[in-house]
Amino acid sequence: MYYTYVLQSLKDNHFYAGFTENLKLRFEHHSKGRIESTRQRRPLKLIYYEACLHIEDAIRREKYFKTYHGKMFLKRRLKSYLTG
Repeated sequence: MYYTYVLQSLKDNHFYAGFTENLKLRFEHHSKGRIESTRQRRPLKLIYYEACLHIEDAIRREKYFKTYHGKMFLKRRLKSYLTG
């Protein structure tokens, strides 16, 4: 399985989208500051993920989440979570 995931920075509330084959290990790396792109935005919270059978699908979803329409999809999907 491959996972596309979205993290939220508790420091600045921004989102980060990525993909991985090992979600637990990848989140641990983000949390410990081993991933340069999120190191300065810690602490982070895993707020969304999707499982994919093929790596190509996970990459496609990650790219989608980084587009305007993908960000709107996430805001609609997570509306109740984000508004408390």
